Amino acid sequence: MTQQNASTDPREGATQPALRRNISGKMLYLFILGDVLGAGIYALVGQISGEVGGVTWVPMLVALGLALLTAASYAELVTKYPRAGGSAVFAERAYKKPLIAFLVGFCMLAAGVVSAAGLALAFAGDYLGTFIDIPPVLGAVLFLAAAGLLNARGIKESVRANLVMTVIETTGLVLVVVAVAVMFSGGGGDLSRAVTFESTANPVIAVFGAALLAYYSFVGFETSANVIEEVKNPSRVYPKALFGALATAGILYLLVGTAASVAVPAADLKESTGPLLTVIQATGVGIPAWLFSLIALVAVANGALLTMIMSSRLAYGMGVQGLLPSVFAKVLPGRGTPWVAIVITTALAMVLTATGSIATLAETVVLLLLLVFLSTNIAVLVLRREKVEHEHFRAWSVLPILGALSCLVLLTQQSGEVWLRSGIIVAVGCLLYAATKLGRRARS
Repeated sequence: MTQQNASTDPREGATQPALRRNISGKMLYLFILGDVLGAGIYALVGQISGEVGGVTWVPMLVALGLALLTAASYAELVTKYPRAGGSAVFAERAYKKPLIAFLVGFCMLAAGVVSAAGLALAFAGDYLGTFIDIPPVLGAVLFLAAAGLLNARGIKESVRANLVMTVIETTGLVLVVVAVAVMFSGGGGDLSRAVTFESTANPVIAVFGAALLAYYSFVGFETSANVIEEVKNPSRVYPKALFGALATAGILYLLVGTAASVAVPAADLKESTGPLLTVIQATGVGIPAWLFSLIALVAVANGALLTMIMSSRLAYGMGVQGLLPSVFAKVLPGRGTPWVAIVITTALAMVLTATGSIATLAETVVLLLLLVFLSTNIAVLVLRREKVEHEHFRAWSVLPILGALSCLVLLTQQSGEVWLRSGIIVAVGCLLYAATKLGRRARS
């Protein structure tokens, strides 16, 4: 992978206020790390162990490899076209079809809003129930309102909050590893479980099934494409931040997954709704349950906040492109944040909290993102013929090809119900596109 000279892509003639470049390379690294180290690892270790037994590190390693393939495509396109809008921008340039660009952007936008709704429900569930008794949907709505206000205040404030929350959630994962190490050094745990597959499962099939679950834990890096206009010197810092964050998350996940298998049998992990809390309690190291529940709440809140930042910036970018009504491109004077996009995406997430379970929402997010990733991997190859003047990252040509194939493989693992739900969302997107186009014709 190399750096290549590429052409700047300024928005010439744009009249709307520009987004402020307030994000440094270190802030971007922690932004991506915080989004990847979200609720997934705190909730999915048990389900992964249910698929493969104690060998949780194998599907996690597979999922990391698959995520890195698509990440290479993002590194090239984001540094080549550093504009808010992400995948929708890439699709517009590559396919020259407004409908395709809209649907790619809409799938990304829908995935973000659905994910935020699911994370808000997770925040307001059992973890919050440790401290306060409140109906989950009401708690989710109140949480989303608070996240929306922080988002509207400014990207610097939001990213600073992310820095604190990322440190906290990373500390929680390190605590798990250290606690199990203490347990093992005292003669507890069973290291053999970490190399033992589920006895009734075909190892290859089990690994791919579990890799789909683990893949959800790694998605999140794509949100960084939608804050690229607010990053200082994006061509230089973006690839380092992206690959560095994914590598850091991958190492932590492998350590945490292995530690969980050593401490607790796979059957017990599978039955737990808070698997890492189960691991902490099994070690007997004396970490209070309320403390670890608080850390998990911070992890979920961080993922939801970053997802809402992505969704609002994507809606803003689509508004600038004309794929959504121009009102989405309005920026709050003095704060430099896309306030209309924030209000609308937050309101939609609030509505979605009442329409499905956390598991159903999460599976829908994965399918929608795989469609987006498939488009982005293909767009890399299509856009190779387009030269630009500034330096940008260039991925080895085999990587986007493998990335596209990996998306197709993972799509085959999805259930019919999830395909139906996602199909309904795409149909709604088509109707919205038609309505927007008719509205423009009526005004012209």
